[in-house]
Amino acid sequence: MTVTDGTTDISKETLQAWKDGSVKAFEVVVRSAMRRAYAVAVGIVGNAEDARDLSQEAFMAAHRARGTFDVERPFFPWFYRILRNRCLNFLRKKAGRREVSIDMLIEKPGRSESPEKGVMRKERAEALWQAIQELTPEHREIIILRSFQELSYREISETLGISEGTVMSRLYYARKSLYGKLKDNLYREGDDQP
Repeated sequence: MTVTDGTTDISKETLQAWKDGSVKAFEVVVRSAMRRAYAVAVGIVGNAEDARDLSQEAFMAAHRARGTFDVERPFFPWFYRILRNRCLNFLRKKAGRREVSIDMLIEKPGRSESPEKGVMRKERAEALWQAIQELTPEHREIIILRSFQELSYREISETLGISEGTVMSRLYYARKSLYGKLKDNLYREGDDQP
């Protein structure tokens, strides 16, 4: 049987073996969730190198806390809480220092894309990423989970331990705030609107 959490499928047997202390099973768990963990960490801290370190630290912390994991539940929501706490603690400690990394948000240009369109797309991605970084941690988190991790309201509710109504409300205000930060940057006079 496989326990699924939306994008990470890890068999119940693998999760149980990991919980019982199998290093090999732990490697499978890490490989299954590493890309998603890194993407979440980049979204929260805004720096690729720090995100890599924090996601690795979170996996080690999860391994130490594996006894508290319920193998009947999906892995990622449980792990997300560990990763999130690491990232938020990091931001508190490094309050003035944040580099912005947009590599994950910028798509590679298509063959038919003009250089001007590529530059415009990159500028918009930079404006989006900067605006996301300016949101409160609570709003930044909800935008990343919904828009970049593509979690459903139910999955976000389970991951954050809040009601679906709170998810919807928080997402509404986060989007409203993000729109306010972006409206002048994204639709400058003369730009093509999507």
